[in-house]
Amino acid sequence: MEKTKKTLPELLSPCGSLDALTAAVEGGADAVYFGGTVFNARMNAKNFDRADIRSAVGYCHENGVKAYVTLNTQIYDRELKSALDHAAFLYESGVDALITADMGLCSLIKKHIPDFELHASTQATVHNLAGAEKLYDLGFNRVVGAREMDIENIRTLCKSRAEIEMFIHGAICVSVSGQCLMSAMLGGRSGNRGQCAQPCRMSYNREYPLSMKDMCLASHIVELSEAGVSSFKIEGRMKSPSYVYGVTKIYRRLLDEGRNATRDEINELQRLFSRSGFTDGYYTGNIGKNMLGIRTENDIAKTRNEGSFRGGSIKTVEESVRKAQEIPSKLDFPQKRRTEKAVYTASFREAGQIPESHDLDITYLPLSKYRSVSNGVSLSPVILDSELDTVKRQLENAVKYGAKHVLIHNIGQLELAREFGLAAHGSHRLNVFNNYSADFWVKNGNLNSVILSAELILPQIRDIVLPEGIRKGAIVYGRLPLMTLHKPVEKKVLRDNRGASFPVYPEEGRDVLYNSVNIYMADQLDRLDASGIEERHLLFTGEDRGEVMRTLYAYTHKLPPKEREAIKRIK
Repeated sequence: MEKTKKTLPELLSPCGSLDALTAAVEGGADAVYFGGTVFNARMNAKNFDRADIRSAVGYCHENGVKAYVTLNTQIYDRELKSALDHAAFLYESGVDALITADMGLCSLIKKHIPDFELHASTQATVHNLAGAEKLYDLGFNRVVGAREMDIENIRTLCKSRAEIEMFIHGAICVSVSGQCLMSAMLGGRSGNRGQCAQPCRMSYNREYPLSMKDMCLASHIVELSEAGVSSFKIEGRMKSPSYVYGVTKIYRRLLDEGRNATRDEINELQRLFSRSGFTDGYYTGNIGKNMLGIRTENDIAKTRNEGSFRGGSIKTVEESVRKAQEIPSKLDFPQKRRTEKAVYTASFREAGQIPESHDLDITYLPLSKYRSVSNGVSLSPVILDSELDTVKRQLENAVKYGAKHVLIHNIGQLELAREFGLAAHGSHRLNVFNNYSADFWVKNGNLNSVILSAELILPQIRDIVLPEGIRKGAIVYGRLPLMTLHKPVEKKVLRDNRGASFPVYPEEGRDVLYNSVNIYMADQLDRLDASGIEERHLLFTGEDRGEVMRTLYAYTHKLPPKEREAIKRIK
């Protein structure tokens, strides 16, 4: 249903445990969100087993509070049936809405549990009105906006027919949500699958250039309410019950009294938890080093002195539940098909890198650097509504000078391809982990090819089958983009305590942090063939034209890597 005007925005609080749940309810939350023991983006929290979930939902409803559950990790094919079964259990337990990110799972839920309310997680990377509207048309009731948006872009987003939920307090990922591969590539713990090891909190160059202060928008409550935000979200499923209670209580007071926080209230929030203070830099547009912070001994001492929360126990409450329609005993997956002859495509940072003669099917340049030597453009991973007019002028110019293809990175960019008559291709940033997700993007994006997630191994890639005529792609060479950062790093290279160097390149107004080593598969093309990879995508970052030509030669002639060269293989 379409959103309606409410007297006050919803106050949505985090719960990593049953104790935190009682803290949120007693603190005055209108709604809470928590995760089960599977498929949620905070798998390191205590979380809720099935008995806990039933008790939690009953307790919430008895107290007039809505209960949302996170089902917001990316999901492998072999997990989809279990995830759908879990969604059915949550539906039958009376959960009010699911917070989701994997578009394949979302498609299955809409098909088999059609009246289960869906909220698009911040992991879905929505930061403009077009993205929110597309998700609304696909059946999402609510969209969680990106933390990187300022107030003007939030106002525009709130014009959507979908409800808009915004984070107002708590930890900030330094990378755009849903676009961080650093934990997965460095330690095998995928942030997109709820296992983030927080490499952003580590030191680089003997500093902490990626460690963000917590967000606090308590000084902007009135303005956010007037902008039309439907739900104010507090981050903190890894935090203590005393934190949940204290933060919820303060924001409850601010909403009820229709005002912004006083200095004393800000100080109280800092005592509950901070990393050298707070930031509202994204919201105000004051983006810089003052947004960085670490957890100091002084911060810890302040929190210790705040004491602990002691709430009441939760009694099991039996309530009438809904019955989901019958879930199929097994899911249908597409049959293997004949693999088309593989082609190579490549992304470049500069036109000067592209050889005068090559056999690449498509060459992509960043939109702002487009030259007629290329036949494709790559959009920015993030396009805010305030940037849209500039992007459209650049696209018009690119088409005029020969662009035929466009590489898109999220749902808010699909209409741009259609508007300018460009053949659309999906990048790895779409986070395609399974067959149903691939099908979603192909159908809704009218895509000609899809580059699957860089987190997949070759057997998982092999088992994803795209429709006839749609190429299945993978990144087979280059440094993977590990983080996309709205706040400039202000360094050309970050070095960790092991000596690994991660280059940073400015791209379309943002910084992108790349891996310390290249993927290299030139001498293992038979493994790519066996996995059915029809589009072999090469990522060129700091290579000059000569290095590009040598790489293309290596892939043509199946050459091994240079002796002692550090590389990364696709497993």
